[in-house]
Amino acid sequence: MAITLVNPAGLPAPDVYHQLSVATGSRQVFVAGQVAVDASGEKVGVGDFAAQVAQAYRNAGTALAAAGATFADVATMTVFVVDWTLDKMPAFLEGVARASAELGVTPAAPASLIGVSVLFDPDFLVEVQVTAVLD
Repeated sequence: MAITLVNPAGLPAPDVYHQLSVATGSRQVFVAGQVAVDASGEKVGVGDFAAQVAQAYRNAGTALAAAGATFADVATMTVFVVDWTLDKMPAFLEGVARASAELGVTPAAPASLIGVSVLFDPDFLVEVQVTAVLD
């Protein structure tokens, strides 16, 4: 693997991501922000935050696969959530768990979760962007 995930001494060790990744590969993969649409472009899970999280992660996994990568190759992730509040965390984690079960890997790269007021379409509640590194 070209990515080693680390929680260094002196920093907390979160359950859902690592504090840093060390990339030794030479090929980078940049995945555009993925939202809750299916392969035909139809919206998935309108009004259902967990369903949208799962679909956005599935779409990111599909994009990674097109480059020969998986979430195990992800160096960093950025997740944009509309009107983020901490009470949304259980639904967020449920969506990640659904996608993880389907993809066979738990996305655990260093991540930033950023609250935003709106995405490009008001029906979308989450957008997931990833960067991967391959040998």
